[in-house]
Amino acid sequence: MMRLDEALHNITLLGFDTAPFIYFVERHPTYLHVMRAVLHRVESGIITGYSSVVTLTPDALQIAAALHRGCQAFLTNDITLKRVTNLQVLILDEL
Repeated sequence: MMRLDEALHNITLLGFDTAPFIYFVERHPTYLHVMRAVLHRVESGIITGYSSVVTLTPDALQIAAALHRGCQAFLTNDITLKRVTNLQVLILDEL
């Protein structure tokens, strides 16, 4: 399991999948602490976060939006997205 600090090392542009936002808004007990830490980095300007204009879009569009913005990583909880090789895919369950 990778630590959050390790996972976000040298990441300045981070794409977001829909699920992490839902976990944060719903205060999911498993993911709330991780999402607070990630969003703190966004709020403080350490990381710039991106998502597609409409977050409830297919994964391919969200990945494409992240790539278009030049993101180095994409935060999700969908392990099947690990097949994407154009950017680092960070799985919440692994952080």
